[in-house]
Amino acid sequence: MTAAIRHAPRLITLWITWLLAMLFHVDLGLMPLFHGQSPEIHSHVAEARLPLLFGAMLAYFLLPLIAIVLISYADTAPAPAAWRPWRRLHFWFSVVYSVTNVPHLVADILVPDRRLDQIVLMVALTVFGLLINVEGWRWWRQPS
Repeated sequence: MTAAIRHAPRLITLWITWLLAMLFHVDLGLMPLFHGQSPEIHSHVAEARLPLLFGAMLAYFLLPLIAIVLISYADTAPAPAAWRPWRRLHFWFSVVYSVTNVPHLVADILVPDRRLDQIVLMVALTVFGLLINVEGWRWWRQPS
């Protein structure tokens, strides 16, 4: 008799790994500050629109945290079938995050002052995202 694979703990681990890699990506982007260099990226975003950009980044970081909590609740619920719509939503949510990683990776490769550490982290984020997609698909399709 084989035990059923528990996809939820895998998903939680993958999302936490993804979030840590994202934080390292941001942190390494700021490292020039500690060596007397500017980490400034010349932006075409108007200053008046920066609060909207900051809010979007806040949401981009918070949504995976909310997903982790919901995955945990779904995995420990007394009636797992009631969480099936969340499994489907989670899968498509993870696909959106993977789709957003790809242009960011391409941008990091194409930027004139590209840095290998940032590219490596974006490759890792993309791979972790694809693993989240695979586990999310399996979790969604697993019988309740």
